[in-house]
Amino acid sequence: MREILGRRLQRLRDRFKSPRASPRSTAAAGAVPSLLDGALTCATLWRWPVLPGVGRAGADSTRCACPDPDCVVPGAHPFDPGLLAASADARMVAWWWTRRPTAPVLLATGGAAPCAVSLSAGAAARAVVRLDAQGMRLGPIVATPTRWSLLVAPYSLERLGELLYAKDHVPSSLRFHGEGGYLLLPPSTASGGGQVRWEREPAAGRDGLWLPEVEAVVDALVEASSGAPGGGSRLAY
Repeated sequence: MREILGRRLQRLRDRFKSPRASPRSTAAAGAVPSLLDGALTCATLWRWPVLPGVGRAGADSTRCACPDPDCVVPGAHPFDPGLLAASADARMVAWWWTRRPTAPVLLATGGAAPCAVSLSAGAAARAVVRLDAQGMRLGPIVATPTRWSLLVAPYSLERLGELLYAKDHVPSSLRFHGEGGYLLLPPSTASGGGQVRWEREPAAGRDGLWLPEVEAVVDALVEASSGAPGGGSRLAY
């Protein structure tokens, strides 16, 4: 099945390949997939709604292209188009990235799309090792130099609120990407620099892409935090 989807994606790449892309820019990319490839993969293989991030501006590409001079996530957030424009339509995705080939790839989380739970990279790496040892089944994991995001099945804000309310303690490093949120996807550049990558790539089984429930992930992370030396300080930064 994956081979069939891969051939279908290649046909889409060939069909929508930007005529403005030069051989030099392609060679410079090396083995790193283009942002268009990444966006089309998410939209066509997984049916995830994506949209281009605002990107960078300035001669040294360090300033966010949005009007806010003090933007805290330079380049890595929606602006134009807005988050509600996110789409899984290959033609729309190709139209965006052939005109803005350096735009980061954003997933609009929630609804029918995956949500995510994220925490600092060092704490996440240790937690994942521990959860693997316990036999906890995890889904795809997106990694930046500073944070890892564990993808989970869609959940509502009400469901999340009830889950957190029932907890005596939740690590302060956890962030939740649910309805109305977004997540930076590979192969984008992180807002603080460095490459966004898959620590664990999405993999489809017989029933499609499997995602854990948010309760299972939060419960496991809280348990790992509580059992860590110092009362959970390893996760709470």
